[in-house]
Amino acid sequence: MPNIELHPKHELSTFRRIAIGTWTTVGDPSVYGSMDIEMDAAMDYIARYRKATGKRLTVSHLVAKAIAGALERMPDANAIMRWNRPHRRKTIGVFFQVAMPGEEGQETDLSGATLYDVEKKSVDQLVDEFAEKVNMVRERKDPALEKTRSTFKIIPLLIINKVLKLIGFFSYTLNLDLRWAGIPSDPFGSIMVTNVGSLGLDTAYVPLVPYSHVPMLLALGAVKKTPVVDDDGQIVVRQMMGIHATFDHRIIDGFHAAVMSKVLREYFANPDEKFGAIPESKVEPAVEAEPAEVSEAGDAEEAVEPPKADEGGDTKPEPAVEAQPEPEPEPAAKADAALSSGD
Repeated sequence: MPNIELHPKHELSTFRRIAIGTWTTVGDPSVYGSMDIEMDAAMDYIARYRKATGKRLTVSHLVAKAIAGALERMPDANAIMRWNRPHRRKTIGVFFQVAMPGEEGQETDLSGATLYDVEKKSVDQLVDEFAEKVNMVRERKDPALEKTRSTFKIIPLLIINKVLKLIGFFSYTLNLDLRWAGIPSDPFGSIMVTNVGSLGLDTAYVPLVPYSHVPMLLALGAVKKTPVVDDDGQIVVRQMMGIHATFDHRIIDGFHAAVMSKVLREYFANPDEKFGAIPESKVEPAVEAEPAEVSEAGDAEEAVEPPKADEGGDTKPEPAVEAQPEPEPEPAAKADAALSSGD
């Protein structure tokens, strides 16, 4: 069983052949590009989704869904280099970088969670699956990941570079399934996404990771209110976000990037159409109280139990119950902190 299902691309353009011959590793064919996305409609979609479902949809979820749509539109970009030739992937996977709190006395670690077939799943499914995988990673309950982390802790630093290259060669060039050795199957997917905006950064470019064979990485900046010129030439305030890409020029060029950026803009300009309708609110409606019976005089009457009769047939009134003082009202609970508008 192969590590990834692939099929080779035989028809290569002249430029693609020159690019393959020019660059021999993913350490030097890096190309960088940025685009600014108007986020007003998307942020409104996120707010309405959170209110309706109580789930924490974020900008990262929407970007994952949109970039999967872009890769579906431009399948040549969903590829890896193997035997010095691009090979298209048959599935789309999106890798999210996840920060893991360090164990006692250790620094914070970085890991990741990968969602597959993102283009086929609803936003609701992505939110649930991502939350489950991130919790497993942070709580160190992912057996495959923990096995890998344990393995790398014992590899001497002097040879770790060669070990990573060797793993990349066996996993991707030879396309072998190495789960028996503690190496997860296709752990990085088609593209990597990291939200640097959650760290307070507006711009960052992430380096390509040679042994991952991932040809494109996206860094998402913070969503900020920015003055822009609208179609009527007026200066208006819009919520904007920068998306900063690093890609492997042996696989992706300007034409691919242009098509993919157009798809991203389409998604964020029309979130209800592209990301799907928001699920109906799951909050149970309040149950209305039954109306009390009303007398002819119009006053609400309460049912009163008749007094009990004694042995002689006379009725005895029930002893009066001494009124109890009402308890002091509890202090109002503090309101939950408002959810942030993005990651």
